[in-house]
Amino acid sequence: MKTVILGGGLSGLTLARLLHEKGTDLLVLEAEPAYGGLCRSRTDKGFTFDIGGSHIIFSRDTEVLAFMRRMIRGNEQQNTRNTKIFYKGRYVKYPFENGLSDLPAEDRFFCISEFVKTLVAVEKGELAAPGTFHEWIYYTFGKGIAECYMVPYNEKIWKYPTEKMSLHWVDGRIPRPPVDDVIKSAIGIATEGYTHQSVFSYPLDGGIEALAKAIAQPVEPYIKTGFSVRSIRKEGGRWLISDGEETIGADRIISTIPVQHLIAALDGVPEDVRKACDALTYNSIVCVNIGIRGSVPDYSWLYIPDPALGKTNRVSFPSQYSRHVAPDGHSAILAEITHQPDDPVARMSDEDLVSEVTGTLAEMDLITPDQIVFSSVVRQPFAYVVYDTEYQKNIAVLRDYCRNLGIPLVGRFSQFEYLNMDGCIRSVLDFVQTYPA
Repeated sequence: MKTVILGGGLSGLTLARLLHEKGTDLLVLEAEPAYGGLCRSRTDKGFTFDIGGSHIIFSRDTEVLAFMRRMIRGNEQQNTRNTKIFYKGRYVKYPFENGLSDLPAEDRFFCISEFVKTLVAVEKGELAAPGTFHEWIYYTFGKGIAECYMVPYNEKIWKYPTEKMSLHWVDGRIPRPPVDDVIKSAIGIATEGYTHQSVFSYPLDGGIEALAKAIAQPVEPYIKTGFSVRSIRKEGGRWLISDGEETIGADRIISTIPVQHLIAALDGVPEDVRKACDALTYNSIVCVNIGIRGSVPDYSWLYIPDPALGKTNRVSFPSQYSRHVAPDGHSAILAEITHQPDDPVARMSDEDLVSEVTGTLAEMDLITPDQIVFSSVVRQPFAYVVYDTEYQKNIAVLRDYCRNLGIPLVGRFSQFEYLNMDGCIRSVLDFVQTYPA
């Protein structure tokens, strides 16, 4: 029985490794010239940048975290998170509700007053249960935190109105702040939020691709790159997979590629399934990489909610993650700009994007133009799953169709779930437990 895994990103590679360990005869088909998906890295002129945005290794899932750290054993730098939100010219502690004492006095009062008012109203049953992500933000954090940070930042990263986003995904993704922590933070008593990522790891050499390569090492002979799946059909009880030039047979298929690519390759897809697929919403991302002469602040990454500061929503400092990703005496900065697939950002030139980002960094006093010695731009068409209010209905149609075909969906854009690296690996671990050898 030959199993073909579609896609050689983190999910596909982890799946291949674990199935190989079970004795499965398999082949991985990857469209790009190199495997790794969003977990690839590029080194140029001594600077190493991840191509899919800022990646770090952390997890609440102890089994998954142990697996990832085992993969990079001997090539690991551990770091303590020091993350800020750039708000009205100030560096506010992240998460926002743990940094209220860093706010201007009026904003601090606004946030804590509205948080308490909302808390009381919820306890009295005076507020209706939220039905959208927008309503959930106000219901959970109050008007102050919502309007100062949560709504502007989320609309900047998702590029989608929060009023039109579902709330079903927020539990586990956005922790509800303990009341005591919010009050303590407002009066200047230090508190920590998102403690599962307060200490994180990163490969010392090779960028995040070092993790992907370590996972792939036992199955590299079974990875075929440069094979873009164009058609999939069943004939005589076997699957035939073609890139337009070569056809490969398989007894079983597991898909880790974007579900949009899978549906486009299948014959005879019903119209309702195609419509459900076309209705799924997602973001693309532009990564603008900047290498500078000199140092950067001792921050892990920064969130930038203010639209007046430009299009960048997050800035990370990879040279803080690993001392080997920049030449001696230099530092690395990675700016992320999310966008809708066909919006004006998608049509900006690399030169204009670099200018956009360097202008933002200069306005924040992070760099001066004469420090810049390197820049590059990387674009990824698939970055974030957007949970609109029609998401659950549409994804159910697609999953039912693929289940009936006998094609399991595993991983971030195949399941079409907002999974971090640990979530991708967990999805694979759970799947492999039930997959026949």
